[in-house]
Amino acid sequence: MGDLKKWVDQKWVDIGAPKKNGKYQPCGRKSSTGSKRKYPKCVPLAKATRMTKGEKASAVKRKRAAGNPGGKPTNVKTFVKKKDGGMIKQAQRNYDGSYISGSLGGVQVGNPSLKKYYKGML
Repeated sequence: MGDLKKWVDQKWVDIGAPKKNGKYQPCGRKSSTGSKRKYPKCVPLAKATRMTKGEKASAVKRKRAAGNPGGKPTNVKTFVKKKDGGMIKQAQRNYDGSYISGSLGGVQVGNPSLKKYYKGML
């Protein structure tokens, strides 16, 4: 129950509608039809101050692109997870074996330090 109380007690702000003095407007709007404000992207004030300008713009853009079908609020993640590239990319990045360059099970691998060392001999 403590987490819910903490969530409710946080000051929520709209990062899509910053004020000129650097502060934020409170979250929400009166109605979608009668309001001049666009679809709000609300986050706690503490998170809003930690976010970069690009992260705020990205979050607002994705929120507004998702739209508001059916009158219910649309939840959009504030931060996008970066794609790892899967097992193959990870194997290629983390390879530290004795192959100068080659294929292990169809995955191209190579040790850059060995390539550099044997550069003139190959």
